[in-house]
Amino acid sequence: MYKTKAYSAASATSPLASDKINRRDPSERDVQIEILFCGVCHSDLHQARNEWQSAIPTTYPCVPGHEIVGRVTKIGSAVTKYKPGDLAAVGCLVDSDGTCPQCKLDHEQFCPNATFTYNAPDKHLGGVTYGGYSDSIVVNERFVLRVPANLDLAGAAPLLCAGITTYSPMRHWGVGKGKKVGVVGLGGLGHMGVKFAHAFGAHTVVFTTSPNKKEDALRLGADEVVISRNADEMRKHAGSFDFILDAVSAHHDINAYINLLRPDGTVTLVGAPEQPMPVSAFSLLMGRRSLSGSLIGGIAETQEMLDFCGQHNITSDVEVIPIQKINEAYDRLLKSDVKYRFCIDMASLKAE
Repeated sequence: MYKTKAYSAASATSPLASDKINRRDPSERDVQIEILFCGVCHSDLHQARNEWQSAIPTTYPCVPGHEIVGRVTKIGSAVTKYKPGDLAAVGCLVDSDGTCPQCKLDHEQFCPNATFTYNAPDKHLGGVTYGGYSDSIVVNERFVLRVPANLDLAGAAPLLCAGITTYSPMRHWGVGKGKKVGVVGLGGLGHMGVKFAHAFGAHTVVFTTSPNKKEDALRLGADEVVISRNADEMRKHAGSFDFILDAVSAHHDINAYINLLRPDGTVTLVGAPEQPMPVSAFSLLMGRRSLSGSLIGGIAETQEMLDFCGQHNITSDVEVIPIQKINEAYDRLLKSDVKYRFCIDMASLKAE
């Protein structure tokens, strides 16, 4: 066991502050990674402030961060996929049982015994797992990912959550050429959805409540932009979409988007509104439409996504910050004051 620098929250009302945490020494199957960049996900804020206490209560101290890019510094004796000096990444998962039906399908994200990167029971050291707002991390080789060398590392970090969260449902529902695809919301998730839909060759339409986002949506790859508060604009697209990715976490009218689907079309939720949303049965019945949800992706699919990003030079649009500005970043995140993802340059932690 060794100690490493980190930023942690001591309670739901405490700002994140400098701390020291324990990491395990690498065992024979482990990879030790020096963390270079860590993306800031909205779920980091929720967890640090215990806003999901009814479903996932936070154990303190909490070290957030599950969008990790770094460099391998040490490997266990049985590791075959990585060597010191390799670029590597870690996403939302650091372990699973490997034996359940979901693991055998490479859907580790649905494993009943999955271990998340932070705030999950740590079977090695006890307590809970600590995330990427730290100098280093030790992870089983199975949950370490390769980063294409051509990608900007700061922009690549959010791919480990925002990227796979939007890529996975598009792959599952067959987004591609000849398909009409909508993306609801142009934030950290939505802007990645636009990039992927465009790269897959789909006709891509962005739905936003903000007219001032139109130019950016087109820059990111949208073919059309619809102001969702404009009823006439919405009606023009009725019954025409094969797939709609809903990336909005605030309460909104989901039926408005279900009604835009073609027969057999699907709306997939990747945002997580706190309150239940009413769904009209007739909106689904008329056209055999579907409403679904999606949670990140398995390890194999996450690697597939990273390779796809390498081939198409896709990264997240990021604002790089030092770790010392993380509390300010959380406050700005609440105001949607970022285009489109914060990413921490972890070199700043060495100054602590």
